[in-house]
Amino acid sequence: MTRSRLTPERESELYGAVLDLLREVGYDSLTMDAVAARTRSSKATLYRQWHSKPELVARSLQQVKPSVTGEIDTGSLRGDFHEMMSRADDEEMERDSALMRGLLQAVHNNPDLYDALRKLLIEPEMQALRTLVERAVERGEISADNPAVDFIPHMLFGSFFARQMIEDKVPDRCFLTRYMDSVVLRALGV
Repeated sequence: MTRSRLTPERESELYGAVLDLLREVGYDSLTMDAVAARTRSSKATLYRQWHSKPELVARSLQQVKPSVTGEIDTGSLRGDFHEMMSRADDEEMERDSALMRGLLQAVHNNPDLYDALRKLLIEPEMQALRTLVERAVERGEISADNPAVDFIPHMLFGSFFARQMIEDKVPDRCFLTRYMDSVVLRALGV
């Protein structure tokens, strides 16, 4: 990626506008023309900076909602997971739940979007989660051969989407913390 000549403030403004447009019209209806108009940018500038709509969307999500998992080390897996949950914002989760569902739908028809999200968001988050688990194994909190270890990401991400499907409620910190204690940590033997 060509390094930006945009100020960090201008980049942040652009990323916020992209997410606002995504919430308003969805991924498939989002156009670089609309982003350019909303941000008073030229389309050429957008393509020079981000090369494609999928990259711009993924970078917007990455920059506006950076991963915090890698920064967490409380000394216990339970503490690490609880710290992850404490950093979640209930209002943001509610506001962004439709956005995330829309992006998941869009991924099925847009392999370039999937690739960009996987590279910029999913893989870094998975690596940070693996680090938390590896530390827990090193501390003797969980066994490396516990079969539930392979399913931690599935349990965590699944809970976020399943609650809305089953109960028609957006997950909040309270629900996710209870789920973490009752399901994930129990499956891991913590």
